[in-house]
Amino acid sequence: METLKPKSSIRSKSKIARTFQKVCSLRSASSTKVSSNNGIGICVLKSRNHNFDDDEDDGDSVFDLRSTVSSRSAGETRDRRRAVLEAVVAKIFASATAIKAAYAELQMAQRPYDNAAIQAADQAVVDELKALSELKRSFLKKELNLSPQVTIMLAEIQEQQSLMRTYEITIKKLESDVGEKQSKIDSMKKKLNDAVDFNKSLEKKLTASGSLSLFDNFHFHNLNFSHFVQILSYTLRSIRGFAKTMVKEMESSQWDLDAAAAAASSAAVFAKPSHRCFAFESFVAGKMLENFDSHNFSPPDSAEKPIREHFFNRFKNLRSIDPIQYLTRNPSSAFARFTRHKYASVVHAKMECSFFGNLNQRKLVNSGGFPDSGFFAAFAEMAKRIWLLHCMAFSISENVTVFQLRRGCRFSEVYMESVTSADESVTSGENSGVRVGFTVVPGFKIGETLIQSQVYLSPAGS
Repeated sequence: METLKPKSSIRSKSKIARTFQKVCSLRSASSTKVSSNNGIGICVLKSRNHNFDDDEDDGDSVFDLRSTVSSRSAGETRDRRRAVLEAVVAKIFASATAIKAAYAELQMAQRPYDNAAIQAADQAVVDELKALSELKRSFLKKELNLSPQVTIMLAEIQEQQSLMRTYEITIKKLESDVGEKQSKIDSMKKKLNDAVDFNKSLEKKLTASGSLSLFDNFHFHNLNFSHFVQILSYTLRSIRGFAKTMVKEMESSQWDLDAAAAAASSAAVFAKPSHRCFAFESFVAGKMLENFDSHNFSPPDSAEKPIREHFFNRFKNLRSIDPIQYLTRNPSSAFARFTRHKYASVVHAKMECSFFGNLNQRKLVNSGGFPDSGFFAAFAEMAKRIWLLHCMAFSISENVTVFQLRRGCRFSEVYMESVTSADESVTSGENSGVRVGFTVVPGFKIGETLIQSQVYLSPAGS
């Protein structure tokens, strides 16, 4: 028994020694510091003795913690790098848009030339290029010092402002173009109005009653057939002018001109649409020259037959007087009765109502008055010239005849004259297949002298 006690003591000392050695080994183990994502340092101890089960368990726990921290740090680095790149790209696009806007301002300032605006736009382009150069330098040297979120927001604001400037410049350019176009339109309108006024002045000179002054040298003892021809040419211009005035009123009242021309000319076939005017001239001339071969051209005021000198005196009294003034001063004269009668014959009540929306002019004429309108003034001028033509005819001879050609008659150069040129109608001779479509102006026979009738020709088949 006594020999066993020393052995027990030796075993106890050996166990204590092993325990102390284990503790010393743990203290002498190397330590590693790892930073967490919250900035607090973590100390990790690694045991160099892998023969202990407890040591092996501790080592596994430390390895898992380091892997998690490293993966989180790498992910955050990638996200930040991506955000920085997005911010750089946004800044580049914003600068490009700003350069585009500045260039547009530079172009806009060229016309009209604005030196201050050109310098400002040029400086803006230079500033943006410098900013891009500085951004490139910082990016290559990895010295970017920016906040991605703030940079992207500022870049978007800059880009939107540049786009707004570009749109404003575009609007100004369009407004400038519109202004130039409007100036051209106004200039062309002015030229058109000047041309219209000039044409009206020419027409007024041609149709003014004062132009009859060339007939002041006519004397009764030396009258001849050429005098009648001169007045006839003067009268036909007036008939043509009133027909155009009537057509303008029809167009303003939205008439069907084709139907109106067909009604006026017995549905004649026209070679060109512009030839419809001859139908209206035919209507006016036919109405105004009706009963021309009678001494009492107007409603008769006496049964006495006027003599040639009496007709010539009528011609002299009216040739240089404004017709409206004469009618106003002499409402009961033969010419006044003639004018009222012909106005009612040429201007139908329905036509007048369509042109002017009422029958006020007709009522005034029927009551003995005379309207103060451009339409009636044109009619009165035409009536005056036809009245003078009638007076001249009977001043030359008491035998006056008016004749018209029937529709479908064969063309004869002896009695007829075509109102269209040779290239617009077929007028090759008496044996051609051309027929009379309608009479535009009747023919006259003064004594033994004949004046051709003016006709519109149509092919025989039509």
